[in-house]
Amino acid sequence: MTNQVRETAIIPEEALGLRFDQALASMFPEFSRSLLKKWVQNGAITLDGVVVTKPREKIVPGMEVTIAAEQPVEVENKAQAIDLDIVYEDDALLVIDKPAGLVVHPGAGNTDGTLLNALLHHCADLEQLPRSGIVHRLDKETSGLMVVAKTMEAYARLTRALKARNVIREYEAVVVGVLTAGGSVNAAIGRHPSKRTHMAVLKTGKDATTHYRVIERLRAHSYLRLRLESGRTHQIRVHMAHIKHPIVGDPQYGGRPRPPANVTDELAYLLRSFPRQALHAVHLSFAHPVSGEMMAWTSALPADMQKLIKALRLDKEEHI
Repeated sequence: MTNQVRETAIIPEEALGLRFDQALASMFPEFSRSLLKKWVQNGAITLDGVVVTKPREKIVPGMEVTIAAEQPVEVENKAQAIDLDIVYEDDALLVIDKPAGLVVHPGAGNTDGTLLNALLHHCADLEQLPRSGIVHRLDKETSGLMVVAKTMEAYARLTRALKARNVIREYEAVVVGVLTAGGSVNAAIGRHPSKRTHMAVLKTGKDATTHYRVIERLRAHSYLRLRLESGRTHQIRVHMAHIKHPIVGDPQYGGRPRPPANVTDELAYLLRSFPRQALHAVHLSFAHPVSGEMMAWTSALPADMQKLIKALRLDKEEHI
């Protein structure tokens, strides 16, 4: 099954110097780059009325782009009655506080029971949108705030705002080791060359920047506030492991848990058995895609992270 796509736009001045496929990705963020490239190669996109089949074709601002193509409809996902913690909703968007353990989108090993399935039950019209309106994702075991668009206009504008780094996303985390000061990690991230489910810092990866500051120094850990500029897969987890301060509870990037010396049995057990990466999306803000009004939301740390921090504070006090 396919949907008919008919779009026309003028190449903007800021696209000067870009290849055709790069300009298309910027102008039409609601479509994936791979789909746009396929349409170009299939002759479904014209420049000033002329069919262009080369993704690297040179372009000039002011040229008219016309898409006349068929968009494959994704395999239908079923609506499921799964509880959602909705912190805000209007006609254009939803803001969700996602619990740890909830997968965002169906995939291998998770064909249902996801946030997407819950969203379709809450609002069936989301089925008409790319990714059912999901603008950005959180890892399964990361909790916190996410925005979901309810209209194509909102989806396109929020996607553009995210790409332009106009969506502020802040997280709180507990990491291994004591950081003396805040800082930034500027390190490109790409798919791990041998572990296909992992990401890694690679020279050939995509640019990624994470800023962090210390909220509290504990005896052998740090409680941090982090802000994303880019939004690469597993970015915070990869960056913190890269600077030798992996997130507590993250065996994928932090290795086997190693509690510090002279801890109580209770704390050692808590650190070894913490069921997920101690990472929470605590703040989200952006301009509303319709009204332009600046909006912001915060989410309290979940109980498991509060318990962890309390235990680490007690450990610090016992060793003063």
